[in-house]
Amino acid sequence: MTVTPLGIPRRMLEFTLDGEEARVPEGSTILDACRAAGKDIPTLCEGDTLRPKNACRVCVVEVEGARTLVPACSRKAEPGMAVRTGTERARHSRKVVLELLASSVDLSTTPKVAGWLKEYEAKPDRFGPDAARLNEEPRVDNDLYVRDYDKCILCYKCVDACGDQWQNSFAISVAGRGFDARIAVEHDAPLTDSACVYCGNCIEVCPTGALSFNSEFDMRAAGTWDESRQTETTTVCAYCGVGCNLTLHVQDNEIVKVTSPHDNPVTHGNLCIKGRFGYQHVQNRG
Repeated sequence: MTVTPLGIPRRMLEFTLDGEEARVPEGSTILDACRAAGKDIPTLCEGDTLRPKNACRVCVVEVEGARTLVPACSRKAEPGMAVRTGTERARHSRKVVLELLASSVDLSTTPKVAGWLKEYEAKPDRFGPDAARLNEEPRVDNDLYVRDYDKCILCYKCVDACGDQWQNSFAISVAGRGFDARIAVEHDAPLTDSACVYCGNCIEVCPTGALSFNSEFDMRAAGTWDESRQTETTTVCAYCGVGCNLTLHVQDNEIVKVTSPHDNPVTHGNLCIKGRFGYQHVQNRG
């Protein structure tokens, strides 16, 4: 039997969203309200298992009376507020942010970005070829996952997942300042010499593919990675009695990566090294 904690009922707040009445539970963000109303607000650094970081600013909206645009992912809804999501000011801001990001990093494996670039008529190439922030080879220094910082937008989600919000390993942080800022382990050492416990929770929250399974990285390099041919099967991890849920991503009868449902009350999308990477025995052809 599954026990679902009900908690204290939250009162409903009323405000206007693009001129229409909106009602959301107290504590909801503007982004929650937009999604409930079926509005597609672009997000990159927002994650449903982490506290908002306000790093990418592509979710900005206009709130009547506010001097600046506000990030929908973190701004709480308030009674009587008037929110507009598609104003010229908000759309222009999103366009510029998308242009800056797409001109400086590789967003080719970032879901939905191609559609957003087209929707907002963003032109990243207007900044020229010298705009790229990084030009380094992917770091393949272990057998489990790859760090490709040419795809990193510095959203800090991996830092939060590795730090006090989930794993508490504190293996990764931000090194450098300004254009030299990047995600790194202590002393920028190889991952094998760091405090990393290889839980892979940083991969789970990475929005751009800067962190990926070795299997996915190799298949993309070979041109065989095809998500349209992949099936997803949710099961229970067999390594211990915690009861973590696993989602097996299978292509051509081979497990190519493992994730975990974010709405699972046990794991909230998080796993240990065994659950995340210990799947090879399932398909040992011996």
